[in-house]
Amino acid sequence: MPYTAPVADQILAMRVCAGVDALAAHERFASLSPDLVEALAEGIGALASGEWAPLDRVGDQQGAVQDGHEVHLPDGFAAAYRAYVEAGWNSIAGAEEFGGQGLPFTLAACVLESLGGANMAFSLLPMLTVGAIEALHHHGSDAQKAMYLPKLISGEWSGTMNLTEPQAGSDVGALRATAAPITEGPHAGKWRITGTKIFITWGEHDLVENIIHLVLARTPGAPAGSRGISLFVVPKFHVNADGTPGARNDVNVVSLEHKLGIHASPTCVMGFGENGECIGEMVGAENAGLKAMFTMMNSARINVGSQGVQVAEAAWQKARDYAQTRVQSARAGSPDKTPVAIIEHPDMRRMLMRMRALTEGARALLYTTAGCVDRGALGDTAAQARADVLVPMLKAWGTDIGEEVASLGIQVHGGMGFMEETGAAQHYRDIRIAAIYEGTNGIQAADLVTRKLGLEGGAVLLTLLAEIEADCADAPQIAALARDCADVARWMIDGAALDARLAGSVPFLKMCAVAVAGWQLQRMARVADTATGDIPRTKPVVAQWFAANIAPEAAGQKALAMGGADLLYALDAATLAS
Repeated sequence: MPYTAPVADQILAMRVCAGVDALAAHERFASLSPDLVEALAEGIGALASGEWAPLDRVGDQQGAVQDGHEVHLPDGFAAAYRAYVEAGWNSIAGAEEFGGQGLPFTLAACVLESLGGANMAFSLLPMLTVGAIEALHHHGSDAQKAMYLPKLISGEWSGTMNLTEPQAGSDVGALRATAAPITEGPHAGKWRITGTKIFITWGEHDLVENIIHLVLARTPGAPAGSRGISLFVVPKFHVNADGTPGARNDVNVVSLEHKLGIHASPTCVMGFGENGECIGEMVGAENAGLKAMFTMMNSARINVGSQGVQVAEAAWQKARDYAQTRVQSARAGSPDKTPVAIIEHPDMRRMLMRMRALTEGARALLYTTAGCVDRGALGDTAAQARADVLVPMLKAWGTDIGEEVASLGIQVHGGMGFMEETGAAQHYRDIRIAAIYEGTNGIQAADLVTRKLGLEGGAVLLTLLAEIEADCADAPQIAALARDCADVARWMIDGAALDARLAGSVPFLKMCAVAVAGWQLQRMARVADTATGDIPRTKPVVAQWFAANIAPEAAGQKALAMGGADLLYALDAATLAS
């Protein structure tokens, strides 16, 4: 069966986890009614299922194709993207002054969740544009906003982030791209950009009339490291005074990366200034590119965490459908030896329940984070601080869950899961990148135990954990896990060595993410009877299973989180590598 957006579960998560009803009380979101939320979720679900999902397999098999300095997508992609743009979906959360609809980020997250569940590779196109919009909206000049935001928000133009270079990897401060000031001629006041960037998602394609690259580079005499990087906006085509694309800029795709998955997403090596004439404008202040980069990255990390939910949902649906139709063996212990659908076998039930519980838990974490982002945008500083703590959890645990659920999906299919024609393997290949890009999951865990754990002296995270414990009297496993998380947090705050904190960061992040997800599942279970479809019957069981099975596993990570780093360095590097 084809992918179907999980509309009823999305609506419940937006209501309970994100709190969209409360957002509607603010004048900025006065138009946000329950009917509108439902209509948007249903509408984007229909587009995703009807127009984007059928292209998922096509995109995987044919992929993006380079022809010189051009990149072409398979047949059908242009029409599907045009349908998305013309219906206004790209503009959901865009600022109204630049043509957006001004709706909460939570609804934009729902749009991307449905699109990505239908076709992860394709959904990276609007996802990267969101990052460019965020950076320009927060750091661009009035002229830059007026020039670029209307077309980016509408989706007529797309955006990219150009950070990584061959020698730099995740160390952005090691970049070598340069920007030289132009003092004379028609481009006076702008900058001449030179350098190479790698892993640039949707860096070149033929679905829009202009691509707006945001590029990190060094200016002459800039300080070494991350303190010396600046951000530049570099359009594929120069923009005329009337806002139309003009002559082509000196920025080109050098090659396409050959990847494990997401084949329809053109991941490019980009060359800037190969002919010495790549022109860009500085965004924000000189040497302040790191701040603008974090604006882009924060948005991207939330949306990458969502990719874990997206692929998990698609993998779960595929496995569920297969398990209902594949007949094999009699039920163990049954006097009737008639073969049954494999969904009747206990181990299949274990895997399917785990897939469903993990997927719904990750979705709960996604919309909890999105709701905090929306309240933070309305001036709620406590909500924004909570969002800051939740983002690394969502990005890392969400993508880990996507990978685990996709792997379980293959297992449910058995030998057929290892065959490409079932499509189960594609989900696993596609999601594997999500734990790597936009800051590896290890970097997310390090961020949690260094920058985020210390917010307000630890009060932001500890307050969250105390709230979870107090609200989960009906789920003692979740309450106990929250206490365990608080124990680890205090141990880290009270003087654990940096190496010890980093050594325990990954298990600690998992503990915290599971605690938040389990808590939110309990909250949804309590009001499940107000939802539609099968949710009143399924949600309480899923929440109970998560608490009984996933939470104890996470609690078992406590010893690892507090184990220190001594054994990691018991062997020197040469001996370890021998």
